[in-house]
Amino acid sequence: MTLSRLATLFTLVLSALVVSACGSSKSDSMRVESSSAVNSYLWRASVETLSFMPMLDVNAQAGAIITDWFINPDTPNERMKVTVFILGRQLRADTLKVSVVRQEQNASGIWTNQPVRAGTELQIEDAILSRARQLRIDTLSN
Repeated sequence: MTLSRLATLFTLVLSALVVSACGSSKSDSMRVESSSAVNSYLWRASVETLSFMPMLDVNAQAGAIITDWFINPDTPNERMKVTVFILGRQLRADTLKVSVVRQEQNASGIWTNQPVRAGTELQIEDAILSRARQLRIDTLSN
């Protein structure tokens, strides 16, 4: 990863913390300009796949999606946060990076980091890639 890419990612995380109260409409987050450095199918598929989670920062130009904490009502003592980075314009698995943070709430009400279940990140990547391929097929058939 280049130094400029790392600087961009750091800026994204910092800006997410500063402007987390600001939002954008779902249609804005789906839009990727053709001059963007990220694959538009991967971008749309990522936003769609994670649409059930609250979004903290969505930056199409940098290819980064950072969700806020999501608590499944079935497991109220567990929460997850997902970060997706699209690292290029190709529709390939190696241009997609998914990271998941999982926390559990202890009896004192304190959230602590816990290991992510094996395969969770890969399952999210597979879901995004499958949706991106379907979006591409749909576009080519029209």
